[in-house]
Amino acid sequence: MCGIVGLFLKDKSLEPELGTLLSDMLVTLTDRGPDSAGIAIYGSADRGLAKLTVQSAAPQRDFPKIKETLSAAGIPVASLHLKDTHAVVAIAADKLDAARAALSAALPELRVMGAGEAMEIYKETGLPKDVVSRFSIRKMSGTHGNRR
Repeated sequence: MCGIVGLFLKDKSLEPELGTLLSDMLVTLTDRGPDSAGIAIYGSADRGLAKLTVQSAAPQRDFPKIKETLSAAGIPVASLHLKDTHAVVAIAADKLDAARAALSAALPELRVMGAGEAMEIYKETGLPKDVVSRFSIRKMSGTHGNRR
């Protein structure tokens, strides 16, 4: 697929609708081709925390090991949200580089899709409507987002 969409909400009351609004924009690009679709959602940041979005072709194998891998490296996990082939791990922002290194060493097939204080990235092959459904994009809220 070749195409870009983006949405920046200046009206706070619309933030809960970001996922729905952006999903509709992404699905409109379907006629460009089904090779892949991805989306970045920028939501609220938790002070002092960073989000690491990772992807695995074998999430049943890899995702249960994320917490234990980070704990063994002395990195506490504030939260771990699993969404299909992606996981969003919240950790102390100053531990981001160490977390990436620990996960890379212990789980080499895990791919880092994005990292930041407020950003989550979801990307997979397939039709945009299927990617939107797989990751429940319509239910996401935030300040802005774009097609990656």
